[in-house]
Amino acid sequence: MKNLFLTLITLLIVNSCISQNKNNFNNKRPKLVVGIVVDQMRYDYLIKFYDKFGDDGFKKLINNGFNCENVHLNYVPTHTAVGHTSIYTGTTPSIHGIIANNWFDKKNNEMIYCVDDDNFKTIGGKKGGEKSPNRLNVTTITDQLHLAQVNKGKVIGISLKDRAAILPVGYSANAAYWFKGKKEGNFISSSYYMNELPNWVKTFNKNKIAKTYLSQDWNTLYNINTYTESILDDNDFEVNLKGENDVTFPHEISKIFKEKENYSLIRKIPLGNTFLADFAKAAIIGESLGQHKETDFLSISFSSTDYIGHTFGVDSKEVEDTYLRLDLDIANFITFLDNKVGKENYTLFLTADHGALSPHPYLKSLKIPSILFDRSLFEKYVDDLTLKYFNSANLVENISNLQLFYNKKELERLDLNHKEVSEKLIYDIINFEGIDKCVSAHTLQNTNFTEGILNYTQNGYNQKLSGDLILIPTPNTVFYHKKGSGHSTGYSYDTHIPLLFYGYGINKGNNKNYIPVIDIAPTISSLLKIEFPNGSTGKIIEKVLK
Repeated sequence: MKNLFLTLITLLIVNSCISQNKNNFNNKRPKLVVGIVVDQMRYDYLIKFYDKFGDDGFKKLINNGFNCENVHLNYVPTHTAVGHTSIYTGTTPSIHGIIANNWFDKKNNEMIYCVDDDNFKTIGGKKGGEKSPNRLNVTTITDQLHLAQVNKGKVIGISLKDRAAILPVGYSANAAYWFKGKKEGNFISSSYYMNELPNWVKTFNKNKIAKTYLSQDWNTLYNINTYTESILDDNDFEVNLKGENDVTFPHEISKIFKEKENYSLIRKIPLGNTFLADFAKAAIIGESLGQHKETDFLSISFSSTDYIGHTFGVDSKEVEDTYLRLDLDIANFITFLDNKVGKENYTLFLTADHGALSPHPYLKSLKIPSILFDRSLFEKYVDDLTLKYFNSANLVENISNLQLFYNKKELERLDLNHKEVSEKLIYDIINFEGIDKCVSAHTLQNTNFTEGILNYTQNGYNQKLSGDLILIPTPNTVFYHKKGSGHSTGYSYDTHIPLLFYGYGINKGNNKNYIPVIDIAPTISSLLKIEFPNGSTGKIIEKVLK
């Protein structure tokens, strides 16, 4: 009897364990994943503008979702195309192959653009759609989702920028749409994805919502005197909008648009974000996203933040107003998702492709060291060096993206090799104002840097595509126009970005530990229970997931 009792107890324990294990494994996926990338959003914007945000936008994502406070891009250069690709592939340019927005093709001796592809034609416009993800070396989260679901479920990428629409959604996307400005003012696509725009896109374009927004002037959302987180409106650190005589509010958008009828202007105003959010809602309705048995994926990249930041600078009243307005757009979009898809049916993450540096003259006004890099002077400096050491001013074929590419034919003619030329040039190049370090391709191929700026440089170096010498600038060196903000380096102002997770499968909380941007893709892959992108080198952020 005792033995029978013990046997029954044992069976009950075993069955309980089996049942518990079954309950612990959840094969459910959200109906929809929404990935939001805010172009040029620094992490500190969440802190600076927090008290002015409403309760239902960024605050809701922070307080009801998971906030990763110390996320950094772990590569250089910190450009738009590279950022979007790294987020969605879970790896760096050394593997995914998108090393900049534009780069020098050393095989064909020409500058190329990251998504240009003459094998395809424009759909929905006159030109601007000759694009594809053909230069991407690896799969994205969305490619893996399609593989896991036997190509079922819909994947769509949207942005005002072509590269920001195309690269996140990889090779197998159902569609990517971007905005064609100038005289057209429509969302277009490429024949890579389709032969004709779907009816919902045609209807959206026909409604000319962009024209409605461009017929409004841009004044501050709230009383400008309450914008205490930004510098004076009237300053000498900003760039005029083309067609305006000064940099202060209000901006006469309706007048500029009426004179030129150039739809590209919508990129430089906050309503450009609202316009894209309208298109995102139309995509969800038109494609019934989140209504299928399988999981759908919508990639959204807000680009107006980048154009406004470049023009007015990260410390401006315009940037503050842009983020207060974007907060409302995010709030409205979350409410839309709750109603259309259901609160428990979607997962959303929000991050950025890079940050930005304060304007050069503003930093100087605060006595903070800042250097305005002189490109033409540097090119002459390099030519003088090669003439001095090797009796040739043609040894460097191209200088772009802080990289030097040697002229192979000239090397052969002079019977020189890459290593000896690099060793000679490096010692003088680092003496040029604005250059802190210079590292050769040979060094990057034969040395393993595990931390710091040299590690970021190595992560951004692609042996097949990158140059022979890589330049590392001095902090606060400006490579864009003198006024407004720019980005490209591996320093914190360019690398520190927000990362917020919200919705199905996401814990509430925050994390202050360092997280590289490449951890986003494995984390979302784990949530979706799919294989990681095939080049992924990131790790799951375990605290994020339930």
